[in-house]
Order: sequence, then structure tokens, then C-alpha cells
Amino acid sequence: MMVVVTDVPEAKRYEARLDGESEVAGIAEYIRTAELVAFVHTEVSPKYEGRGVGAALARAALNEARAANLRVLATCPFIAGWIDRHPEYQDLLYQARSRVSD
Repeated sequence: MMVVVTDVPEAKRYEARLDGESEVAGIAEYIRTAELVAFVHTEVSPKYEGRGVGAALARAALNEARAANLRVLATCPFIAGWIDRHPEYQDLLYQARSRVSD
């Protein structure tokens, strides 16, 4: 079965469902600004663990961030770990830049 991921902006989260099922299998909650998306919590229902739901959530959410030209702040340990294992997404990571004045 295929995992279908949908952005639900009014709930500030991505939802994953297995193709043909109405039950939400997993979520990735976020906070979005005009320049940044912070992923704060990802959760997969125990019933759906091991079926690629978390990976599908991460991939879809990060691909949408890239398409929208948003930087990513991965405060969620799952999303942060997923990016660590997939270096092709590391260019999305937000880098804090501070200037020190004399």
C-alpha cells in the first residue's frame, strides 16, 4: 500500500494515510512563517509503525518546504534524525546568523 501525505494548514500539520484508508496513520506538526517551517512533532500510530509512514511524512514535508523556498528548523527529533540520514535535504536546514557589532 502507498502512503498518501496531505498538508492540512488549518491544523498546522501534515497527515499521512495508507492509500484507501480514512484513518490518520501519522502526523508531522509544524509552525510556518513566510521564510521558515519548524517541524515540532512527528508521530506515527503504533498500528502503522514499520510501514514507511514516518519517512513518507518527512519526505513530503521537506519536498514542500523546498518547493516553497522555506528554510527548515527541525526541532522534532524524528525529522532531525531523518535529515541526518538523508544528506540531500541538509541544504534546507536553517542556519542562525548573528552579527556581532564592535
